[in-house]
Amino acid sequence: MSTTGEILVVDDDTRMRELLAKVLVREGYEVRALPRAQEVLEALEEERVDLVISDIRMPEMDGLTLLREVKRLSPQTSVLLMTAFGSIDTAVQAMKAGAYDYLTKPFKMDEIIVVVQRAMEERRLRAEVQALREEVHTKYNFSNLLGKSKPMQDLFALIRKVAASRSTVLIQGKSGTGKELVAKAIHYNSPRRERPLVTVNCSAIPKDLLESELFGHVKGAFTGAIAHKRGLFEEANGGSLFLDEIGELSPELQVKLLRAIQEREIKRVGDTRTISIDARLIAATNRDLAQAVHEGSFREDLYYRLNVIPITLPALQDRAEDIPLLATHFVMKYGKEANPPIEGISKEAMRLLLEYDWPGNVRELENVIERAVILAHGPEIAPEDLPAQFHTRGNPAHRATSHLGPERPTLAELERDYIATILQETGWHQLRAAHILGIDRRTLYRKIRTYGLQRQRAPEKEA
Repeated sequence: MSTTGEILVVDDDTRMRELLAKVLVREGYEVRALPRAQEVLEALEEERVDLVISDIRMPEMDGLTLLREVKRLSPQTSVLLMTAFGSIDTAVQAMKAGAYDYLTKPFKMDEIIVVVQRAMEERRLRAEVQALREEVHTKYNFSNLLGKSKPMQDLFALIRKVAASRSTVLIQGKSGTGKELVAKAIHYNSPRRERPLVTVNCSAIPKDLLESELFGHVKGAFTGAIAHKRGLFEEANGGSLFLDEIGELSPELQVKLLRAIQEREIKRVGDTRTISIDARLIAATNRDLAQAVHEGSFREDLYYRLNVIPITLPALQDRAEDIPLLATHFVMKYGKEANPPIEGISKEAMRLLLEYDWPGNVRELENVIERAVILAHGPEIAPEDLPAQFHTRGNPAHRATSHLGPERPTLAELERDYIATILQETGWHQLRAAHILGIDRRTLYRKIRTYGLQRQRAPEKEA
């Protein structure tokens, strides 16, 4: 049997510690047998130990004192105490001090094997939970909200401020801009990060079931309610509740949500008693809620309750300088799974990505890259690996020269008109234009001066 985990056995009884060590080694554990408690503490300072098995009555330092020192030096290490002089009081003291278990000698070796197995399994599960928490924290910290553009840097600064509070947040942005990712970043960088983040898409649940999902119900509240059920507000207690597509709530649910926010309490469907809640509310929508209020489809009082801290996410076309960074990130994410691995994006393919309008925003970019990785024939994503919409929008060079008639332009004229077209299309966003043109910003600036290019202003309307 192959079992992972390091165990220290400490007992001043040589025969007992060597017997225990021999039995546990046979079970597949790494075991060290030590005669003195002080040696356990020295070992803990140098290495990771999963379990300490200690006698209680020992010279120099007894087992209860050792238990407290182990928990101080290495809280994650489990401690199993054993003694030939057992009493209820001693067992209670041991368990209160943090012992995993307490065995009275004499005991059968099968008995201690079972206890050790349980202790090691619990230790493994605790380590997995901790690793998962660290993974979640890493996954949803700012390293996963990619962007070097000013709109994204402003967003990061706002999230840092917002995360520390408990105020309600309303995230607005077009589909695919990353509203749920921002909600997770707020929660996992907040003091509530150890408590649950409960997510519900208000448009994905039928209206007649959404109330029960949010607030819960009691047995017999309606046909099919065969048992009590906790709602998502209760599940999120102490943590955060993320309501996506909040603009799709029915007028009746808007009233009940408003009351829950105002009173910080809810009623389960069919119940008469109220339940206090402590859940931070984060809402998101791709609708213009202010316009919905104006049209009468969304309650004004609820809108102001939600809009305590508004966060508006930029569309991808408004932060085009992030496209190369995001595209490269998605290539790294999906490219290593390809056969052969995809290592990058060709210059021409990147130009097409920068020219595109991205109505589906970052989600569409991710889908395009994932598809291209699957279809790519070489180590780089090429133009032919991109979907049809990247090839049917017209060639900018053709558009730049289509007005010149039958006379063939010189290379300088072609370059001048092409640069002018790209500048016009990008709203004279010189960094984005330089990316599309495949040149650096200083070179673009020099060519603008060389060709005498000027931004065309829209004519002012007459009063």
